[in-house]
Amino acid sequence: MTENSKAGAAALPLAGLRVVEFSHMVMGPTCGMVLADLGAEVIKVEPVEGDRTRHLLGAGAGFFPMFNRNKKSIALDLRHPDGLQAAIRLASSADVVVQNFKPGVMTKYGLDYRALSRLNERLIYVNHAGFLPGPYEKRTALDEVVQMMGGLAYMTGRPGDPLRAGASVNDIMGGMFGAIGAMAALMQRGITGRGQEVDSALFENNVFLVGQHMMQYAVTGEAAAPMPERISAWAVYDVFSVKDEGQIFLAAVSDAQWNTLCTAMGFADLQANPAYASNNERVRARPTLLPELRRRLAAFSTQQLSEIFERNGLPYAPIVRPEELFDDPHLNATGGLAEITLTDGERAGQTARTTLLPIRMDGQRPGIRHNPPTLGEHTRQLLESLGYGPHEVTAMEAAGAVV
Repeated sequence: MTENSKAGAAALPLAGLRVVEFSHMVMGPTCGMVLADLGAEVIKVEPVEGDRTRHLLGAGAGFFPMFNRNKKSIALDLRHPDGLQAAIRLASSADVVVQNFKPGVMTKYGLDYRALSRLNERLIYVNHAGFLPGPYEKRTALDEVVQMMGGLAYMTGRPGDPLRAGASVNDIMGGMFGAIGAMAALMQRGITGRGQEVDSALFENNVFLVGQHMMQYAVTGEAAAPMPERISAWAVYDVFSVKDEGQIFLAAVSDAQWNTLCTAMGFADLQANPAYASNNERVRARPTLLPELRRRLAAFSTQQLSEIFERNGLPYAPIVRPEELFDDPHLNATGGLAEITLTDGERAGQTARTTLLPIRMDGQRPGIRHNPPTLGEHTRQLLESLGYGPHEVTAMEAAGAVV
């Protein structure tokens, strides 16, 4: 780490806090990543064979490098007495413990909040689960499970064709809410001197996401239609297929924007038509207005429409694939992507760019201080900091209790 990055790390709001993370997949690691990016020392406790997400294929291939930057790795066998004792000693030294295993797993090892808080009453303990305590709490949950049972898949797909959202929205947001809960508990600890247990859950996160649709029903008495079939609040708010098989999202969400669009595109006849005089009238006229707009706009390319809408301050968006974002001029100009070194798989040792937290603090984006760790990269250093002698660590390695 350079002197500048050391100075930047010291200035981060959570610098000096220790977080011990017993987690895997996405939800718990997201919580740890947020806390790590904000300056905390986050120690990822891995099994001696390594976090399984290090070796996932397909849609899971990006999990480990995305959600485990800025962390340290210690590899412990919790089934071995020495490995378990090291885990307990490490966890009791923490300000925050993060975990996302099935109910009962951490209790079995004496790593639950009740056991650890006896050793450290200032400990904040963040559980990430499928469900908050209640009738569903013992169910096995996944992001896709709660999207289906929580209304999000229904709202995303077309009628009769429920469809999961195109990212791990509940896992990621559930981890973010875990981090928010941890930071709120840290604030409260500053007043009371005591820690507490925090719970974040996939299902409740998903219900929060669809809360706007629940309230729509409560307010209007009409059930929300899936997004592809919804009655839009705005007349022009859609994807248009244009010249050369291009696609672009275009919008005009006020009367002023409608008039600007008509002027910019030379649609004086539409602008003068009294049937399109106000937004609500245009919404009612969508069955005739949209086909006419589609016919006229089909003569333009996405580039032409982008330039016209940009020039006139109108909302628009070309349809972009995730891999194309690496070349996005705004992300590259503003430092929204940062390099990491990959630790696992065929491209281990190569660099890749990853996305940073979408915030600025004191004019700076919280960045990359540490690459995603290799398995057990910090095991010896951390054990020795806990009071284990070099010979003890060597014996534990020989016994397979640590890596």
